[in-house]
Amino acid sequence: MKEFTLIFRMSDFEKVKPSPEEMQERMNWLASIASQNKLVDKGNSLIPNAESAKTVRSGDVVTDGPYTEIKEFIVGYVIVRTEDIDEAVEMAKTNPIFKIGGNVEVREVLKRD
Repeated sequence: MKEFTLIFRMSDFEKVKPSPEEMQERMNWLASIASQNKLVDKGNSLIPNAESAKTVRSGDVVTDGPYTEIKEFIVGYVIVRTEDIDEAVEMAKTNPIFKIGGNVEVREVLKRD
């Protein structure tokens, strides 16, 4: 089994704060993965504003915000355990973030022994 990070991205600040119904839908999605024993780390939500994030670059350059060069920002992540990336992609396809215009990046986790 391999581990994959599902990184949740949004481009609309207004849709970041979920309604109670949307939050329940997200929790149900997460519970379905946990019930299959494929949830490694439930991750966390991230606050997408310049006051809560900085970007550090080489040369001691620090800029405000997590999104200085992209049109979308990361709002959270989870780590799942699947046989391969295709299974992780299928899992990501069922996430409710697509209903509000978001997307999911699937990345394999590099394991260091």
